[in-house]
Amino acid sequence: MDKHFETQAIRIQSEKSTHREHSTPIYATSSFVFEDAEQARALFADEIEGNIYTRFSNPNNNEFIEKLCALEGTEDGVATASGMAAMFISMAAFLKSGDHVLASRALFGSTHQILTNLFPRWGITHTYVDIHEPLDVWERHIQPSTKLIFVETPSNPGLDLIDLAALGALAKKHDLIFNVDNCFATPYLQNPAQFGAHIITHSATKFIDGQGRVIAGAVLGSKELIKEVRFLARHTGPALSPFNGWMLSKSLETLAVRMEKHCQNALELATFLESQPAVKSVKYPFLPSHPQHELAKKQMRLGGGLVTFDLKGDLDRGRNFLNALKMLSFTANLGDTRSIASHPASTTHSKLTDEERAAVGITPGLIRISVGLEHIEDIKADVLQAMESSKDS
Repeated sequence: MDKHFETQAIRIQSEKSTHREHSTPIYATSSFVFEDAEQARALFADEIEGNIYTRFSNPNNNEFIEKLCALEGTEDGVATASGMAAMFISMAAFLKSGDHVLASRALFGSTHQILTNLFPRWGITHTYVDIHEPLDVWERHIQPSTKLIFVETPSNPGLDLIDLAALGALAKKHDLIFNVDNCFATPYLQNPAQFGAHIITHSATKFIDGQGRVIAGAVLGSKELIKEVRFLARHTGPALSPFNGWMLSKSLETLAVRMEKHCQNALELATFLESQPAVKSVKYPFLPSHPQHELAKKQMRLGGGLVTFDLKGDLDRGRNFLNALKMLSFTANLGDTRSIASHPASTTHSKLTDEERAAVGITPGLIRISVGLEHIEDIKADVLQAMESSKDS
């Protein structure tokens, strides 16, 4: 019998040792002992499964990936030392010189740098398509050398959505690998594999960890595709530490209850912001005013933990707002128990040109709030006093 999300997140565990522990221990070891020469040969020949070296695999990382695969509905996966390591190897494993990537224009700043500055060094090209373009526009940009479609939805930081089922069908039609960054939604809110995604990438640093403690990533997909990703990871070394793998496996046990509260707080904050005269506009997928509200309800369980809004007064007002916050954190992260405010134009997306930022909806006054688990009235009170203070700065 298939178990529910919450049960799998809690009950999937590594095999117990002879000590009969209830909670999985941390396997802080660089290598593993072979029973005999034949076992060592068979392990290195990939004839049998087992641990050899922690750069390849480790019981803590294996448990984390097994849980994540069960929650995403995929066959296999690889844990990495950071989210960006996951983003890179999830594409690089399938590309060579002369290949082409089709991607949504609205991407995280470092993913943009991979496509625009790193891949061109190896003769890999890309084409951006605006996130709101209809499917026929995406199809027109497919080239004979196109190998992969890469998107993130909801996007960072604009919270725009892409129709996963439509792109999944397009990828299948043209025999392309469909890769989805599912960081903002997490497997609790959205399962891209259900809509035809072949590869799902995560920055586990964010909501999966949920408390701002570790840096990590994951790449998930079919056994056939992950075999290529694992080969690249094994020989380039972006390995997750056992301690962080243990921490993330524990974090998954509370992902469902945390995401429910994040989403509840985020929707209430977004609704509150819509009523404020200092706010030009608010973006949140489950607000009826979101232009893709119906799509959000179709492919997401809830709206997520991120809210963006545009303050009147643009760049100076946005900076003054951040400086006036008293409780919310101003830091380069999201998905924490603590609410975090950021100004994408001057931080995470500052390397983009003004034109590139405008194309993905990053205005000078755009504020992104990762809504935490504090009491919602305290979050609203801090945001309100900061808006009022920044008005007079």
